[in-house]
Amino acid sequence: MRIVAEHLSYTYNAGSPFAVKALDDVSLTIEEGEFFGIIGHTGSGKSTFVQHLNGLIRVPSSLKRHRAKKPKKGEVLPPAPVLRVGDFDLTEKKTDFRALRRHVGMVFQYPEYQLFAETVAADVAFGLKNFAEKGQKPGKEALDAAVRDALEAVGLDYREYAEKSPFDLSGGQKRRVAIAGVIVTKPEVLVLDEPAAGLDPLGKREIMQLLHELHSTWCKTVVIVSHDMDEIAENCSRVAVFSGGHVRDYMPPKELFRNAEELVGLGLDIPLTAKLVLALKRRGIEIDCDYTTEDFIRKTLAFKGGNA
Repeated sequence: MRIVAEHLSYTYNAGSPFAVKALDDVSLTIEEGEFFGIIGHTGSGKSTFVQHLNGLIRVPSSLKRHRAKKPKKGEVLPPAPVLRVGDFDLTEKKTDFRALRRHVGMVFQYPEYQLFAETVAADVAFGLKNFAEKGQKPGKEALDAAVRDALEAVGLDYREYAEKSPFDLSGGQKRRVAIAGVIVTKPEVLVLDEPAAGLDPLGKREIMQLLHELHSTWCKTVVIVSHDMDEIAENCSRVAVFSGGHVRDYMPPKELFRNAEELVGLGLDIPLTAKLVLALKRRGIEIDCDYTTEDFIRKTLAFKGGNA
């Protein structure tokens, strides 16, 4: 499912003294099949944007109470917003948002805190039952099979974990259960807000490896919001930079992190590899890499070998 946003704006508490413009004329395209990253400082609009993708935040024109503004004489209205996810037009009142949410899974930061059921199986099954079309809820056999597939997709054995309480699991296992509860509907797009937040280095590697496995076998498109620039450099095909409700850039990490000084000026960190490339550049050593650790080491060793 291709994601297309054009001229998308959003204001919290619109029309009140507490109005805050979170998105301001955002245009962004995420192609089907991408492992896409979104970065930006707190308040930049990145979380507001991704919550639009499955209708948690609605484009005003899609609400029943919305009435299109009629221009006054001589007034030129701004371009109408566009937001499409595959065949779903999220600006239309008639859009089936329940169906959309089966296709676009959303995993919030620290999703393990949202577990609630008595058993792992019940927690994972909730999403499938909740998003089923009216009168078409799956039977027990189909439900059990879907839960089994989702748990095994996140690396948890169904027979071992299905009847356990989710509150008896480790933090990493809880997070996997929470992700299973989202992918159980087999979404085409999986959106995750800070998927590795709070994990130790090993846990971060494991969760990112899991997301790549899901990307290759389960969800065609993965979108992650992250403040960890090393995570972005190592994993994403392209990345969008949000700042002040705008999209400043979106491009492959290799191109983005070449402008390291600009990112620092926006109050963002840069990957360790980018810091090392800058430090070497100041010493007259140019390393052209894609800012992944593996490529940086390979190019640095090649440079050393060529200048031995």
